[in-house]
Formats: sequence, structure tokens, C-alpha cells
Amino acid sequence: MTTSYAERWLDDWTVGEVVESRTHRMDEQRIIEFAREFDPQRFHVDATKAERTIYGGLIASGWHTGSVMMRLLTEFLGESSLGSGGGEALRWSAPVRPDDELRLRLTVLAIEPSTRRPDRGTMRVRCELLNQHDAVVMSLEPALLLARRPE
Repeated sequence: MTTSYAERWLDDWTVGEVVESRTHRMDEQRIIEFAREFDPQRFHVDATKAERTIYGGLIASGWHTGSVMMRLLTEFLGESSLGSGGGEALRWSAPVRPDDELRLRLTVLAIEPSTRRPDRGTMRVRCELLNQHDAVVMSLEPALLLARRPE
């Protein structure tokens, strides 16, 4: 029986498992809109000014990129997600440009059922956001709090 990711609980994941998400295309207008509201640096909001920066063109805010990663991650976790205990090793490795196609590669590093609360546990994962050239543009290693399969 195939289980959709949205139906998976802590008990359904295995250490070493690697899964990849659907792709998400970075739209130029959405890059600019996000940056105008949350990160209004010239290389995020003005294509002409961005050409004269070290990036040589418009790039997405790292926080926009992180929001895309979060969206794709939540599609894997579905109803089992109870939040996160934070993350380690946050890196933005390469700029994200308009029309880049991003996808999430998730690798399960550790699974620890709670000893105090049997209905939940922690899954530590490596999240790598890749572009259409298979270059990692962002990575993070969060500890995810997940529900266990309901009785």
C-alpha cells in the first residue's frame, strides 16, 4: 500500500530515507513583492539596480527561499507536523533567480520517539533546496516534532 506523504507519521519514516518534493518555480514578480515587504535590498527589488551588484541581476531573498523550503517541507509532513525545535547549519549556498525551479531533498538523519509523551517524537532531517541544475541553493538541519500514528 502506498502512503501519501501527508498521511505519514513519525513511525512511517526510516533513518537514511531520502525523498524529493515537487518543483516550485520562482516567479520574478513574487520575488520582488516578497522582498518589498520583508527584505527590501536593491538586488531583491529592482532588476536594473541588481545588475550593478555582485549578483549581476535580481535574486530572491534568502528568507523567501526559506519560505519555499518550508512550504515543500510541510507537504511531506502533513497532519503529523507539531512544529520544530529549531535547526542547525542554515546555509544559503547560491543565489536563487527568477524562473529557477526549486525542489526539496529531505534526508532522515535520526528518529527519536519521546520517552515522556508516547504520542510524539523528533525526527532530525537534512533539508536541501536544489535548483534545476541540481545545485544546492539552501540547506538546513532541523529537528522536527512529529505525531506518532494515532491508535
